[in-house]
Amino acid sequence: MKLYPLFANLTDRSVLVVGGGDIAARKCEALLGAGARVRVGAPALNQQLSEWARLGRIAPLQGRYQPDWLDESWLVIAATGDIDVNQRVAADAGARRILVNVVDDAALSTFHVPAVIDRAPVQVAISSGGNAPMLARWIRERVEVVLDHALGPFATLLEKSRRAIRFRYRDLGSRRDFYDRLLHGSVWQLLRAGKLAAAETELRRSLRDPQDKRTGHVALVGAGPGDPGLLTLRALRVLNEADVILHDRLVSAEVLDLARRDAQRIEVGKEAGNHHATQEQIHALLLQHARAGRRVVRLKGGDPFVFGRGGEELEFLRDHGIGYEVVPGVTAALACAAYSGVPLTHREHAHSVQFVTAHCREALDALDWKALAAPRQTLAVYMGVAHLGALRQRLLAAGRAPDTPVAVIENGTRSDQRVIASAIDQLEDLAETHALRSPSLLLIGEVAGFAQKLAWFGNAPVIAQDPAATVQQPTAIRPRRIA
Repeated sequence: MKLYPLFANLTDRSVLVVGGGDIAARKCEALLGAGARVRVGAPALNQQLSEWARLGRIAPLQGRYQPDWLDESWLVIAATGDIDVNQRVAADAGARRILVNVVDDAALSTFHVPAVIDRAPVQVAISSGGNAPMLARWIRERVEVVLDHALGPFATLLEKSRRAIRFRYRDLGSRRDFYDRLLHGSVWQLLRAGKLAAAETELRRSLRDPQDKRTGHVALVGAGPGDPGLLTLRALRVLNEADVILHDRLVSAEVLDLARRDAQRIEVGKEAGNHHATQEQIHALLLQHARAGRRVVRLKGGDPFVFGRGGEELEFLRDHGIGYEVVPGVTAALACAAYSGVPLTHREHAHSVQFVTAHCREALDALDWKALAAPRQTLAVYMGVAHLGALRQRLLAAGRAPDTPVAVIENGTRSDQRVIASAIDQLEDLAETHALRSPSLLLIGEVAGFAQKLAWFGNAPVIAQDPAATVQQPTAIRPRRIA
C-alpha cells in the first residue's frame, strides 16, 4: 500500500481522540502542539489528561464511545486498546468520510501518524505505512543527527525574506544559486551562533551584492578522547559539512571516518620541541583555507579549550576577520575517569578536582604544589607521562602521602585502553616498567583507588605492585542512619 503524504493544518479545528490512557495522552500532546481543538472521549482519563481537562486544554467526553462524538471532527484517533471499540470508531468514521488512525492497526486506519523530526517551521515526517513503526523511529533517529537546530530559524528567515529574494532573483536558476550561497555562507553560521538579527542583516546585504561570494568559516571542534560515540551531535554535523579538516595527531581514525568523505584532511600534530613553529603553520593553514571560501574544521582531541590552545587560534582568527564557532568536546579527564571507573569527586574521598598539565618542567615549576598536595581532592594530570618522577618528587615534598592511589589511563575510551593502578611512591618507575605511551592521563587522589573495584570497560586494571602494600582501597560507604 502506497500512502499519499500530506501535512494537515489543524489550527483551531476539532480532532477527536477516543481513549483515556498514556497512548491517548501522547497523541493529544502532538495535536495540541499543532493547535488543534482536542476532544477526548473515554470512561476515565489518566492523570495527565485529567490535568489538561482541568486546565481547559482538552474537552472531555465522559462515558463509553458514542457515534455522535464524531460530529464536527476533522480527524479521529482511536487509542482505546479495545479491538471492538476501535473497529466501531473506524467504521463510523469511514461512513462519514472522516480520516481515522487506529493505533497499532494499519488495516483499520485511513491515515498514519509518522515519526517526526521537528525543526519548526520545517518538519520531516517518516512513515513505514503503519507496518513497522519501530523502523520509522530508527530512521528518524539517524536523520535527526544531520539536521541542525538552526534549520528552523533559517526557514523562518527565508519565509520573511521570500518576496525580496524573488524580486531580486527573478530567474529560478540564479535564485537557487543564491539559496546555495546562503546555506554555505555566513547567514547560516550566524543563525547557528544564535545571532538572528545579525543573520537577517547579512541576508539583506547579500541581496544588495549580486557578486557576493561564499565566505570561509572555521569551526573549532572537540573530537573527544577517541571513542567516536562520545562525539557531540553538533560536532558530527560540522564534520559532515567540512571542506577541509585540520586535525591533531591523536584524533582517532574512528572519529575521522565520520567526517565528510571528500573533505581534505591535513594532519597538524605537534612534535616535542617544535610547538611554536607548528602553531604558526596551523594559523597559516586556517587563514589560507578560510580566505579561499572553504568551511574549515580545526579538529582537536578532547576539548579545544582544555590545554588545547583553542583560545590562541580564536584570537588569530578574530584578528584576521575570519568567522568562527566553537563545538566543545568531552575532555580527556572526564572521559578517561568515567571509562576507568574513577569518580573524580566523591563525598567520602574527594570534594574537588583540579586539571593540570605537565608537558614540560617549566609547566611543573609554575604550579602551586602545596595546594595540589592537599588531601581529599583529585588531580587530573594531562601530558604527564614524561615527568612522572618529577610529579612524585614535588607531591611528596609538598606533603602528599606516599600511598595515595594513582591511576594512569593510556588510550582512554579506545579499544586498546589500559589502566595502571599504583601509588604516588611508585610513580617514577611506571613509565619505563609498563612502557607507557601517549596519550595517557594521570589521576591522583583517594578516588583513583576505585579503578581496581569499579572497572567496567576494556581489560582489567594492571596493579603495579601488591595493592595491599601500595594502594589504598576506598572504604565502602556506610549507610547513613536517618532519625
